[in-house]
This record gives sequence, structure tokens and C-alpha cells, in this order.
Amino acid sequence: MSTEQSRREEPKSGAYAGTVRWIENLSETQFAYLLLLPALLLLSVIAFWPLISTFEMSLRADSLRGASQVGGYVGLQNYVALLTGKLDTVALPQPFMDFSQPFKSALTVTFIFTIVSVAIETVIGFGQALVLDQDFRGRRWVRVAIIIPWAVPIVIQGMIFYLMFQPGIGFGAQLTEMIGLTSTPLVSSSSALGIIVIADVWKTTAFMALLILAGLQSIDRSLYDVAKVAGASKWQQFKMITLPLVFPTVMVAMLFRTIAAMRIFGLIETMSSCTTVPSLSCLVVTTFSTRRYGTAAAVAFVTAAIIGIVVTVYIVKFRDSAQGGF
Repeated sequence: MSTEQSRREEPKSGAYAGTVRWIENLSETQFAYLLLLPALLLLSVIAFWPLISTFEMSLRADSLRGASQVGGYVGLQNYVALLTGKLDTVALPQPFMDFSQPFKSALTVTFIFTIVSVAIETVIGFGQALVLDQDFRGRRWVRVAIIIPWAVPIVIQGMIFYLMFQPGIGFGAQLTEMIGLTSTPLVSSSSALGIIVIADVWKTTAFMALLILAGLQSIDRSLYDVAKVAGASKWQQFKMITLPLVFPTVMVAMLFRTIAAMRIFGLIETMSSCTTVPSLSCLVVTTFSTRRYGTAAAVAFVTAAIIGIVVTVYIVKFRDSAQGGF
């Protein structure tokens, strides 16, 4: 062996060699976290820093002196006034939390919309996924037909339903009048919220169906063959095989839709108005537009905290289902 070859095979020393040896000694879990470190740092910059900045602004008083100016520090005064309902109607156009008028309160409207829309979308999306999971002629065209509403932009979607329920233009206004409701349903808070739920279900059910369909197609088909041999009925196969195995996928789909539903703004503003159907995001935008920066930041931070709590509940439930909790 030549001197040059022996020199090449000698272990390198220095910081580089020490780093390589340190990485080689990491466990699989530690190495995975090391690979995720750049993404976590980037997430901290683009997500957590704005959140911290928003919290800092929420500790200041409202200021009307300029577009880039904020008031002095007032501590948690904005949060106390927000949660106790002591903010005046100038600082807060719509009440943040008022259970006596649930269709005028931003918090209750957001939760009503989220619970009702996500529940309906999950049920209908599950049914569509079960149909699309079957082998039949024209299945590709049915999939395309289901996806089309999901591809429609929110503004166009809102205008479609807005015109549909305009008196003298769309059949929706005539239909609501026939069943005893108002002929101008988008003016009333309760009826407008119902129509917005219908519009959201029309568009985003396809999202639920596609995600659940992916979970259905990942199930081993041999399990159904064994169940048939054992004499299990269709309902027993669904209850004992399909539902437990697809449940984690359903939870993930519901998580995504819940987060999006709790941030609803564009559909409300396009179809009705944030005054008629207030939501948490509407409250943030309308308050910020009046230069009430401290109050707007407090509403935004509370909204983020509520979404964080909901996400945590989903994650805990998902963990339990993954461990056989379902």
C-alpha cells in the first residue's frame, strides 16, 4: 500500500470529523429531529414571530393617530374588556361573546358555522368516498364532477350563492319565501348563516371526500375477503374493518376543515357582510380597519389561542385512535 493511499484511509480530525461522528452516534429519533430542525426554525420565524408580535401589540391601547402608530402599554386590559363584554361598540363593531344573541356574537357564530359545516361535510364526504371507492363504469367522470365545486374560487362561489338568493333574480329567494322564510334571506343573520353553511358544504365536501377516499384505498382488501369467508355482513365489515382503519384519516380531514372553518372570512364578506354574520376573522378585520390596533390584536390572539386549543384536542384524539382508542 502506498503512502498516499494510507494517508487517505486515515481518519480525519477536527471539527468536521467530530460532527460526522456525533451524527453517526445519534439514534433514529434524534436524527429525525435533526433533519426537522431547519423546518422548525423556519416555522418559528414565519409563524411564531408574528404571533409574538401580535401579542405584544395586544398589550397596547388603541390608537387613532396614524396608520403605523400604536398606543402605550395597558397590560391585559384589552383582554379583560374583550372577555367581559365591556368594549364599546366603536372599538368592537360586533360583540365578541354574547350568548343572548348567538347569531350576532362572533364567537358563537364561528362555532356554529364550524360545527355544523364540518359535521355535514364529513358525513356527505364519507358517503361520496364510499361510492368512489367502488369499481363502476364512469367512476373517473364522477370524481371530476365532485372536484369541480372545490376548484371554484371563493369569490365566484360567494357571488353564485349571492345571486341565487337575491329577490327577483335567483330561485333561492323564491324558495325561502315559499317555505315561510324571508324573501331576503341574506339580510337576516340566522338565515344568512344557514345559506353560508350550504355554500361551504357545496364547495368543500369534495376535500373531505378525497382525503377519506385516500384512507379507504389504503385498506388491505384481503381483510374483506376474510370477513366474507367468515360470514360477516356488509354492515359488520364496515363497522369492524372500514370505520376503525379509516378513522385516523377522517380525523386528519376534520382537523384541516375545522382550522379553515374557524378562519372563515371571504365567503361571509362576499355573500352577506361581516355586520350581518360576524365571525372571529371578520371581527379582526373590521376592528383593524378602524385603526383599533390593540383591540384587533387582542381578538386575533384570542382567535389563535382558540384554534390552538381545538387543534390540541384533535391531536390528542388522533393519538388515542392511533393507539386503538377508537
